[in-house]
Amino acid sequence: MLSNSLRCFRLATFVALFGLFLPLTIPALAGPQQKIVPPLHTSGHQILDAANHRVRLTSVNWYGFDQKEFVPGGLDHATLSQIVQQIHALGVNSVRLPWANETFEKNPAVPDYAVKANPQFRGKHALNVMDAVISALARAHIMIILDNHVSHADWCCKDDDGNGLWYTDEYPKEKWLADWRAIALRYKNQPWVVGADLRNELRSGAQWGGSDPRLDWHAAAKLGANTVLEANPNLLVMVEGPQYSTDFTAFASLPLVLKVPNRLVYSPHAYASPAHIFTSYDELKQIYDARAGFLLHSEPAVPLWVGEFGTCQSLNCGANSQWFVWFVQYLKENNLSWGYWPLNGTQSSGYSRTHDGIETYGLLTPDYQHIAAPKILDLFRTIQSPLD
Repeated sequence: MLSNSLRCFRLATFVALFGLFLPLTIPALAGPQQKIVPPLHTSGHQILDAANHRVRLTSVNWYGFDQKEFVPGGLDHATLSQIVQQIHALGVNSVRLPWANETFEKNPAVPDYAVKANPQFRGKHALNVMDAVISALARAHIMIILDNHVSHADWCCKDDDGNGLWYTDEYPKEKWLADWRAIALRYKNQPWVVGADLRNELRSGAQWGGSDPRLDWHAAAKLGANTVLEANPNLLVMVEGPQYSTDFTAFASLPLVLKVPNRLVYSPHAYASPAHIFTSYDELKQIYDARAGFLLHSEPAVPLWVGEFGTCQSLNCGANSQWFVWFVQYLKENNLSWGYWPLNGTQSSGYSRTHDGIETYGLLTPDYQHIAAPKILDLFRTIQSPLD
């Protein structure tokens, strides 16, 4: 995910595929909750739970394990239990939890200022906090998708940030695979950890196939997915695409086939692009169908989960807002699973970012006690219901 200016810049050369504060405790926001029985699996274009009930993943992205404080945002403002209660009140059923290889391998002590509302984490290391966050989400029956967001902990993304592929000089492919094996094993006995998003927003020349193994994300994704499933065969594996996960055009002719069947999910991302302002919903639909939506009618059948999409929290940002309204309509018409970026009410430290700065796309206020985006939540209610 990018800062506002970089969010526009990274999409300017490629058409993207895809206020008022309100107390968060209003029950009407959440709506009816589907009883989900993990683990999950796939059947055709659908995601099913262990009872074979159809599941729509409705997710929020809670970033921070991938950034320079090495903990998710908000633990300096609210207790962990308060934030989990707020996630539950949003009516979503899952959290995409970004992490960095640096966080997992170095397991640094977390800074006191980043956890000052949670004194139990003072002096603890990043993985201690990750264990506690995942346990708290699981107790609330909120599913977790682990997302390998970056290698070096920092704000993502731009073409030259050094995190555009699944490896770097410091964190080569072998470490990427070893980290996935280790984190999958770490949470193997936690059934509410249901998914592994192999790598965020491939770029920097990454291709789906091709003759250069250094850039062949298809081959790397197959290896990574099978590594994850060897460690925990119950996980869903989410696979993103090149061009910041906006280009899935090569997937139809070169599908991914894993050793464990019924575990694969493709995950496009979508943000408004200043390079292409849509003039109608039909135009938007045509573009997104061409980039990834066509996979809903392709064989072998694989479900789609839009792992990131977002807009300004006020929903008062011109063409960006209209894009978001139309994109929600697209999600609704196609019964798609989705993940909003982000939950966070404040920024973490990183490139172009300031710790505790206001997160203008965030669903929560900077104190993590209220909703900052009531209009967005109104739209969520149209795409939160369990699939028929």
